Parts: sequence; C-alpha cells; structure tokens
Amino acid sequence: MKIHEMFTSIQGESTYAGLPCFFIRLAGCNLRCSYCDTLKAQTCDMAKEFTVDEVVSEAMQASPDLIEITGGEPMMQADAVCMLAERLLSLKRFRILMETNGSRDLSYLPDEVVRIVDYKTPSSGEAEKMFLPNFENLRPFDEVKFVLSDRGDYLFALEKIREFDLERQTNNILFSPAFGVIDIPALVAWMLEDKVKARLNLQFHKYIWGPAREGV
Repeated sequence: MKIHEMFTSIQGESTYAGLPCFFIRLAGCNLRCSYCDTLKAQTCDMAKEFTVDEVVSEAMQASPDLIEITGGEPMMQADAVCMLAERLLSLKRFRILMETNGSRDLSYLPDEVVRIVDYKTPSSGEAEKMFLPNFENLRPFDEVKFVLSDRGDYLFALEKIREFDLERQTNNILFSPAFGVIDIPALVAWMLEDKVKARLNLQFHKYIWGPAREGV
C-alpha cells in the first residue's frame, strides 16, 4: 500500500468529531479540488510502501478503537483497502470509517465500513466527476459531506439533497465550511431559514492546531 502518513489524533469532523482516532492516509488522488487541504497526498511522491499486515500492526499498537482510512483517495487502491478493512474488522475491535471523494465505486467495501462520502460542489472544480450510484445506495449510518465555499455551493447542496433524497437515506448530511472562505454565520442563517436537516461540520483540528499543521 502507498501510505502518505499514519497518526493518532482526535477525529476533526463528521459525526465522530472529537473522538480519539487512528488515521491511515493513503497517497494518490484522482481529483484536484480547488480547496484541497492535503495537497501533499495528491501524488505518491512522498509515499512509503507498507503491506496490509504492517498497517494492521500499526493500528494494533495505536490506542484508539476508531480508525479512519482517508487520502488522497483511498479507492485508488481499492483491492488493498478492502483487504485492510476486512482484516481490521475481523479483529472485532475497531470501528472503521472511510472518507472518500465520491468519484469511485464504493460497493466493494465491506458492509461494516462507515462511508463518509464527499459530494463535490461547483467551487471544487470537480462536481461533474461523482460516481452517482454512491449517492443512491447509502445506509442510515453513512455520511455525505458538502464542502461549501459560497452560496452557490449551498444551493447546489440543497439541490443534490432533493435529487438523491438524502434526508431519507442517511441521518448524517454534513455542511462543511471551506476554512477561511465562507462566512459561517451566514451559512448558519441559511440553514435555519431553509430548515435543512444537515449538521454544520466544523473542522476541529484546524481550530485547535491551525490549518497548516500536518499529522493531526
């Protein structure tokens, strides 16, 4: 597996925000979002090679029972990711989250993996590259995240919530303000006015350590 970094921190976002978590960040991404905050993980230039067994060993030595597989885009290494998830789940110890950019087929993942799926908004420059069946086959415990840079992104998110009936499919719709870009009080006002069944998803780690800090 091509790994950019592995580290223990608190989960900075999603409905699991604030919980201790072991992160496995894979290298390589097929998208180039305008607001990407993990630029160094877009390529494999800084990646290190690990076997699945070695990654499992690292996870076993870490203290948290919550693990997030992220990137980059994890599903660019789909076979290895599925094998890793199956191995970790077989230990009957871990809850596995996978954060994905929404452009790759997620149907190969073990059922127990919680899918945190980005739906790319227009400001990302990648909104047309979503693998749409991902948003038609969600479970109540899966999560859909919209990163919002402006009101246009917000209105786009409302449209996709209706189009895919996301409020029926999942209990966890996340509106994530692009850090330092969108006016958060304005976003909250829009959400309240429109009675959106979504969670404001602030990135805790950026408020604690700042937006440039890695490995947190």
